[in-house]
Amino acid sequence: MSWGFLCDLLSGVNKYSTGVGRIWVAIVFMFRLLVYVAAAENIWKYEHDEFECNIKQPGCENVCFDYFFPVSHIRLWALQLIMVSSPSLLVVFHVAYRQNREKHHNQKLYRNPGEIDGGLLCTYLISLILKTGFEIVFLVLFYKLYNGFKIPHLLKCDIRPCPNTVDCYISKPTEKMIFLYFLVATSCLCIILNLSELSYLICKYSQKCYLNRYMKKQQ
Repeated sequence: MSWGFLCDLLSGVNKYSTGVGRIWVAIVFMFRLLVYVAAAENIWKYEHDEFECNIKQPGCENVCFDYFFPVSHIRLWALQLIMVSSPSLLVVFHVAYRQNREKHHNQKLYRNPGEIDGGLLCTYLISLILKTGFEIVFLVLFYKLYNGFKIPHLLKCDIRPCPNTVDCYISKPTEKMIFLYFLVATSCLCIILNLSELSYLICKYSQKCYLNRYMKKQQ
């Protein structure tokens, strides 16, 4: 999979982010995207081929693997990365709309088209809410699909066409569990950063509105 588009998107939205937003971009790029591409993708690359059960009954191994891993970890992580980064497109599109509007009217309509205020502030807040929502949804989905954030060493399977209860083994379970905990931790950290940035922008906007009203009263 080519991640060039996602890298360009993160680089583009970084120009219009706050300080906390830039930290979020750095974490997504360095500790999630690069770790995924450089290490995690290779660890899970042959997960089906390296899944072994102590029986040679045709179809038993495939059925057991599908039961315990209904969706591949690595594909679900890829989808999570795409979904949590996509709301940033709203900010990029809004800034592009402002720039095109200035170009169409051939005059300066905004002090800075990339400044987070007015309509762009609303778009930015919506993108933060969506990113936080996607992160939480995927964490819950991971937990529900795999019965927790763990990689068991031994799996007991008694699904047909297996004739009896068989033992199945996952390759490199400890290594996979370390990466699983790391990616879950970075996802939780991104949620905290999104909520912090959301609170910061709301407080800043509320303070600005209060000061404007106070100044009008004084005048």
